[in-house]
Parts: sequence; structure tokens; C-alpha cells
Amino acid sequence: MADQASELEALELILTDANAEPTKLSYALIKSITTNFSQEIGLGGFGVVYLGVLRNEKVAVKKLFIEQDFSDELFVDEVNCLVRAKHNNIVRFLDYCADTQGELVKFDGRHVMAELRQRLLCFEYVPNGNLHDYIKGISHGDEWQIRYKMIKGICHGLQYLHKERITHLDLKPDNVLLDAYMEPKITDFGLSRLFDEGQSRVFTKNVPGTRDILHQRS
Repeated sequence: MADQASELEALELILTDANAEPTKLSYALIKSITTNFSQEIGLGGFGVVYLGVLRNEKVAVKKLFIEQDFSDELFVDEVNCLVRAKHNNIVRFLDYCADTQGELVKFDGRHVMAELRQRLLCFEYVPNGNLHDYIKGISHGDEWQIRYKMIKGICHGLQYLHKERITHLDLKPDNVLLDAYMEPKITDFGLSRLFDEGQSRVFTKNVPGTRDILHQRS
């Protein structure tokens, strides 16, 4: 419990310090702050997003889908990509969890010891949903200032990503979240390289000609 308390304190410190660097969290703490993954707040092609509740703040925890050919090397690579992406119009990456444990599972009529891998990413909680839902729900009133703010913020976020040599090729309203001040924040870049070609095609089959992310290197 003492270790969890210190981890929780470190996570809350990161939330209050924009310059703090992300660290590794234990799976036990992730289970604790999400109340054993009880409140789902999002579902995407790469994982399920759960609400995490701290003492004074909230976070969003993405639990990645783990397949047999999931690459831990690419996971580390993309965590490094998320770590360096720091901008007001980019959803802030806080921490990650990479946990592997042995667990008894039933297979072919008998119990065997299996290796259970958990890979999770922790982000700031963005409370006002995504741009897609906003567009569906807006009235046709005088909202030009809000729309202009969103357009400007998305452009600034993209400009920053390109400057960092990170190209987001699946930018769509679902991947733009809105904070308490209706400031747009781009999300879901830096993940598709973790998954094989077949999974990426499944995720993008309704968006011809697009791919989720291209992380360019010099």
C-alpha cells in the first residue's frame, strides 16, 4: 500500500507540473484508480479507455488490445513518441504500465499457466467528449467563435506534430477531444505501429486510403 500511495502521489504531481516526465505505473495502481476497470468512457481500434479517479483529479486509462504478435519493442518506441509530444492542443501523456504475470487459464479442458501481458497508457482526462459528438449535437446558432477556436487549435496541434516529425494520418473528429474550455486536443497518434497490418486494415476499412499513424524518422 505504501508503494501505491507513493505512485499515486507521483501521478498527481505530474498532473500539476507540465514539465514533469512520465513514469511507469504498477498494474495494481491502475486497477485501483479505475476501480478494476469499471467505468468505460471510450472504445477504439487499439483498446478500451477507462476513467481513473485520483484524490483530486481524473485521468483516462487506455487498456491496449494485446495479440500474440504484439511488439514490446514498438511499445517502448511509441511510448517515447508520446513522451516527447507536449503541446496544449495534444492530449497529454502522463504514464504507462507494462505488466506481465503468470495466470492459470483453462485450455483444452485443463488448466495451464499462461503469460498474461497488460500494456496501458495513462492520459489527462478531457471532459467534453470528442469533436464528432459536438458536431452532431450543435445547434445552428452563433457559434463561430467556438468553431474558429477549434480550427485554430487543431492546426496548431498538427503543426507541432509535424515539427516533431510525427504525422497523424487518421485525423478525424473522433480523434479530437474537447477540454473544459472547448480547446481541441488531438489524440490517438503513436499507436498503430504496435499492431500488425491486418489489425490496422480492420480499423481503417471504413476510411479508404487512410492509415492511422506514420511515425517518421530522420
